Amino acid sequence: MKRLAIILAAGQGKRMKSKLYKVLHPVCGKPMVGHVLDTVKQIQCERSIVVVGHGADAVQSYLGTSAEYVLQEEQLGTGHAVKQAESLLASEEGITIVICGDTPLVKPETLEELIALHTKSNAAATVLSAWTEHPQGYGRIIRGENGSVVRIVEQKDCSPEEDAVKEFNTGTYCFDNAKLFAALGKVTNNNAQQEYYLTDVIGILVDSGEVVEGYMTEDYAESIGVNDRLALSEAEQFMRERIARKHMLAGVTIIDPQSTYIGADVQIGADTVIYPGTSILGNTVIGEDCVIGPAAEINNSKIDNGAKVKHSVLVDAEVGSEATVGPFAYLRPGAKLGAHVKVGDFVEIKNASIDEGSKVSHLSYIGDAKVGKNVNIGCGAITVNYDGYNKSITEIEDDAFVGSNVNLIAPVKVGKGAYVVAGSTITHSVSDNELAIARNRQENKAGYAEKLRARAKAKHDRGKQS
Repeated sequence: MKRLAIILAAGQGKRMKSKLYKVLHPVCGKPMVGHVLDTVKQIQCERSIVVVGHGADAVQSYLGTSAEYVLQEEQLGTGHAVKQAESLLASEEGITIVICGDTPLVKPETLEELIALHTKSNAAATVLSAWTEHPQGYGRIIRGENGSVVRIVEQKDCSPEEDAVKEFNTGTYCFDNAKLFAALGKVTNNNAQQEYYLTDVIGILVDSGEVVEGYMTEDYAESIGVNDRLALSEAEQFMRERIARKHMLAGVTIIDPQSTYIGADVQIGADTVIYPGTSILGNTVIGEDCVIGPAAEINNSKIDNGAKVKHSVLVDAEVGSEATVGPFAYLRPGAKLGAHVKVGDFVEIKNASIDEGSKVSHLSYIGDAKVGKNVNIGCGAITVNYDGYNKSITEIEDDAFVGSNVNLIAPVKVGKGAYVVAGSTITHSVSDNELAIARNRQENKAGYAEKLRARAKAKHDRGKQS
């Protein structure tokens, strides 16, 4: 049976007190609506309709062509929001998931269980519920003698008996698509808020003799709808714990999960060790047997098997197998390290490839460069890649040696096996196996040190007298 999804993402989110549209606030590095869309995609929903309103352009810009969109120009309730999708979905036959764009913790496995119960019971609707000792502010799930749902009662309308019910509505539903839109046509706004409530559909279906079921998740976190910064923090904590648990059960050692931040889309191989204070974000992929941290910050990067990164920052970078980075290195976008490369302390690399076995051990800047295999770049050496207007390329071929405090003024090329003497400023290319030296010859002048000190003292004394 065809699966469809309607994601409600039109609310302004005033309680967030933010210039950023509510469903675009990130949880573990990904906007909430992105989590929700990924979830419905994972259960093979063939069409995903996002109902947008406030911040529509921003939401559509983020999600792109991964969803279809309808606009709710006026926010007149959840029932009114779902009804905006009627023009796209009314003719479809199948099951429709309705879910809020601010509920990032709902799991695909839970939606599969919701659909399974819905299908088995031949229900017109199935509500995802949860249980808590203190369901303050939530609509209560009222079940009949046979266990099916007979109504959802908002807390302000609860009788004392209904208020004592601990099972509550999470705001996620599974509907027979045709019956959903038929019932929506009967929903009115005869209430204090003058809004069209999706929960009224449940009562309409029950009164029509339809079966309405409820599936109660055992994970309270799935019920969290983020309406303010406190709830955002709570969702972040639950998601962090879930992500860390997933990686640890898959064979990753996380020394201290509470001080480690791992994004939702990060992939990590077995037997990798993550030390405290590390942040791994974006679409980062880390291989097996790596050592990451302590205090590493890695974003949208690829790290191959056996590599080690500590006390360093990597952004849009690649690190080859068995390579070492840090401490205190900075790999900027376009940095690509081959296997067994060593990048040491206070080294910055930008838009540069460094091939297998090469070393940049300390205090160097390598930008807009192509470095071959088994090259040694000494302490303080830099590629001078920018003239104030243009970036130029430096090439250093296999087995070359670049001494300490060398300036390579791009565009320039150092050939295979060439040797650049420490302290040189290289403005012309160096051919294979040549030695390049570009510095003044040293002169030692006897007695001059004493004369220089005397001159300096005299100048100092004149300054005091004046």
